[in-house]
This record gives sequence, C-alpha cells and structure tokens, in this order.
Amino acid sequence: MFHSTIFGRWCAIILFFGALSATSSTRAEEVIVYSARIEQLIKPLFDAFTHETGIRVKFTTDKEGALLARLLAEGRRTPADILITTDAGNLWEAARKGLLQSVDSTVLAANIPEHLRDPQGQWFGLTVRARTIVYNPQRVQPDELSTYEDLADPKWKRRLCLRTSKKVYNQSLVAMMIAEHGEAETEKIVKGWVANLATDPLTDDTRAMEFVAAGRCDVTLVNTYYYGKLMQDKPDLPLAIFWPNQNHGGVHINISGAGVTRHSRNPRAAIQLLEYLSSEKAQSLFAELNMEFPANPQAEESEVTRYWGSFKENMTNVVRAGELQAKAVRLMDRAGYR
Repeated sequence: MFHSTIFGRWCAIILFFGALSATSSTRAEEVIVYSARIEQLIKPLFDAFTHETGIRVKFTTDKEGALLARLLAEGRRTPADILITTDAGNLWEAARKGLLQSVDSTVLAANIPEHLRDPQGQWFGLTVRARTIVYNPQRVQPDELSTYEDLADPKWKRRLCLRTSKKVYNQSLVAMMIAEHGEAETEKIVKGWVANLATDPLTDDTRAMEFVAAGRCDVTLVNTYYYGKLMQDKPDLPLAIFWPNQNHGGVHINISGAGVTRHSRNPRAAIQLLEYLSSEKAQSLFAELNMEFPANPQAEESEVTRYWGSFKENMTNVVRAGELQAKAVRLMDRAGYR
C-alpha cells in the first residue's frame, strides 16, 4: 500500500512536469506580434518564416496608438513578443514608455544600417519610405524644384498642397528639419509653406496628389508608396516624383520597424523573427508588397521603385524624428500649420 501510494505520487509529478514541458515546448514554437501594418503586408512574410523555421506566428493588427495603449495596459501580462509599427516617431515613443527591450544581435547590426535603428537596440527599421516632392509636369518644370526649404519661397504662392500636420509623417519631417536647421530656421520655413498653400491642409497624401493632378495646386510632399499606389491605379495622372536636397542633406526618409517587447515570453524566437525580417530575401518581399525601399542595403528593390530612379538619402539617425517630435508639433502650431 505504501509503495503503491509513492508510485502514484511519482506518476502524478512526472505527468505534471511533462505537461509543463509540453506547454513550454508549444510556446517556444510560437511568436505573437502586435502590428500596425495591415495583414496583407505582413502575413506573407510570417508564412515564409514559419515554413523555414517551423515557428508559428500569431498576430493582431490595429492602429499605432491603440497597440501602444494595449501594451501599456497589459504590462507584464502581455502575450506580445514583437511590436511592428510605422514611423520612427512611434517606435521611439514605444521605447520611451518602456515597452521594448534592447536586443544585441550581430545579424540585425549587419543587416540594418546604423541610422535606421535605435542606438540602444530597442527597435530596427524594416522598410524605408521617402517623403519627397510630387509635382504636376504640365505645370512645373523639374529645374524649378530643388529642396524642401525652397517650397517656402514666394514663387510657390498658392501652388503648394500639404497633408495635415496632425499626421505623424509630417511631424517627423519637421522634426528632422529641426535636427538639421534648428528651431528658428525651421519655423521660418514652415511659415513659408503655410503662406504658399493653395488650399487648407488635406486629409491624406493621396488627396494631396489628386489636387496636384487636377491643377488645384502644383506641388506637394508625400510618402513615395502613396505615389506608387495611386499611379498603379491611375497611370495617366499628370504626376511625377522629384528627389529634393540632393546637393545638401538628402531626401528625408523614415521607416517602418519593429522591436521585441519588454515582457516577451519568447525573446529568443522573437529575435529570430526580427533577424529573418531583416534578411535580403524577406526585405525584398517586404519592399515589393508595399512599394517601399528595403532597409537592408543588400536587398533587391522592387521594379516599381527602381523605375523612380536613385537618390541620396538623409543619413541623420531616424531616432531624431521621435526625440524632436514634441518640438515639431509645437513649432507647426506656432507657424499656423494645421
């Protein structure tokens, strides 16, 4: 009887730890992602990762702000291993709020240039988007264009359209200009833009380009993938890209990127997924899916973006877009840019 009881207890213990081991093994084969990028842009990459590694990827998509709020509310209880979002300003904010952890990866350091990643390794760029000039070639000659700063010149009076300052893309552009020119000079430039507006700021980049194509203004500033998507749908629109600041500074760029969450339960697999997403193969697919540029300089560009021509990019670390974003918002408000 005594031996039978002992044997039964040992069996129970073995079964208990076996169940724990099975649960741990199952969890080790899964990465959970919170993504501000839509499903059709990320699922093909996750499927390819699972095919190569056997590690499943579960993901939730939502707006940037909602995902950051969710991570904050969940704290240590969060199931998320990775946060993917657009704009360095959003990634910087996530790091500032303590939602991400530092990652030391020789693979990520080799694949992602220094100016496209957090100096503390809390996030890494996965795609690059250029915020550049789009113009109507029926109304503007390319030699009339030169820089972002030149769009403040009175010659563009009633010829400029801009997206609202409420969107993070323009906030980051102005933040990067503050890093380059200082607040006083940047405010002067932004006031010049406002003085040259042909209409009130518009809701999005596509709307701004439609105004340019219709002749309601002549030039605007947009993220290149919006241009690519619009021209794919309406190839006959009178629109063209111009790469500004090629003699000084370079084109303003930003990123979509990702980091491992501070309370990830599976950081090893999370880092493995990030490393995969930074690889040449994944980067080329990423770029193709949304007409963005690969963050890994060794990866192939999409055929569409190659057609736009090469350009010199601004090499200021995109972390400045986050660090100076609050100043940028206040500056735009003072300048009357709504």
